[in-house]
Amino acid sequence: MAHPRRAAYALAALSAATFCYVTTEVLPIGLLTLIAPDLGRSRSEAGLLVTGYAVVVMVVALPLTRVTRRVPRRPLLVGTLGVFAAATTVSALANSYGVLLAARLVAATTNGVFWAVVFPVAIAMFPANIRGRIVARLSIGNALGPVLGVPLGTWLGGQYGWRAPFVAMAVFGFASCLVLALLLPNATPRHSAGDIGSMPDRHRFAVLLAATILAVTGAMGAFTYMTVFLLDVSGFAAASLGMLLFVQGSFGVVGTWAVGRVLDRFPLGVVLGLLGLITAAMLGLYGVGASKVSTIPLLAVAGMSFSSLIAGIQHRIMQVAPSTTDIASASLSVAFNVGLAAGSFIGAGLLATAGVRVVPLFGGLLTAAALVLLAGHEMSRKRGRATGPSRRDPDLRPIGESAAHA
Repeated sequence: MAHPRRAAYALAALSAATFCYVTTEVLPIGLLTLIAPDLGRSRSEAGLLVTGYAVVVMVVALPLTRVTRRVPRRPLLVGTLGVFAAATTVSALANSYGVLLAARLVAATTNGVFWAVVFPVAIAMFPANIRGRIVARLSIGNALGPVLGVPLGTWLGGQYGWRAPFVAMAVFGFASCLVLALLLPNATPRHSAGDIGSMPDRHRFAVLLAATILAVTGAMGAFTYMTVFLLDVSGFAAASLGMLLFVQGSFGVVGTWAVGRVLDRFPLGVVLGLLGLITAAMLGLYGVGASKVSTIPLLAVAGMSFSSLIAGIQHRIMQVAPSTTDIASASLSVAFNVGLAAGSFIGAGLLATAGVRVVPLFGGLLTAAALVLLAGHEMSRKRGRATGPSRRDPDLRPIGESAAHA
């Protein structure tokens, strides 16, 4: 563990770095109408700047994490963030679509390694009994990306051109890189307290990844087209969209902070409860989304529960990781990007065929499926233990040993 004050500053810098990554990954979405004409490309080609990024993450995250497993954490994390900031600088200076796309793909290669090590590095600096709180605090940077980073980047692009937001993210990334180089402890993976899952379980890990893909596919399928839903179904004016999305995102930030207070005591219960909340919010939007009065609180609950759910799943992944937590976190990054791509793709198909009103129904059914899968697996394990397990189960341990993990 690091000195408490130094660890707190390092955690803030790590959270700032997560903000950089989340914001930069989806930044072109708000800048498509500026990038496309400036570089002489169509909007769909400009959209590949986001799609290509996600595909690279899915392909290289696990292999690169395996290759770098024995690299000390501080130079690995600092180097990864440095390459990301340099690639983002090239993005800002790109004079052609090919250069911009190549720079984005280079940045994407660092994404998987960053997300693989950032959470294990963070929790290794603090006592084991507050891991959930640390995961939630680190996740605040993730939650701030959509609610603060993307809107500000879009506004900055409208005022000063699409390159300005990339310059801002590059500067922010280099600043975070410098702070982390000064403050992070130089632990090797084998000496890191956060390197091994506290209750490793291959089956729980696999089920949790499957549930994550289902939940992210459903949630992101709905969120990607939420503005269309708010306009066409709820009947809000276009001028109010910014405030509505701010409500959704700000509740996500608050929820992520609040979940950190209970995540260490109820890691599984928090994930199940949040899946239930987001399912209720999605189905509620489908049922009463035509009412403005009902839509606003449902939108807030959806934003709060999804952002908090990501923190809860990340914490649970590091508990049940069957091997090292860096590989487990890289696997979660892949699962999240699979869900993101699938949700956007299926949502687009529903939008074109069945209409936007059914998109929240699609999201709610998939998050409900994730809830049933996860809860059903835990119930089957309990029934198996009640009838007499044939081998030692990770949860069958003295009460004092398992209280923090149940």
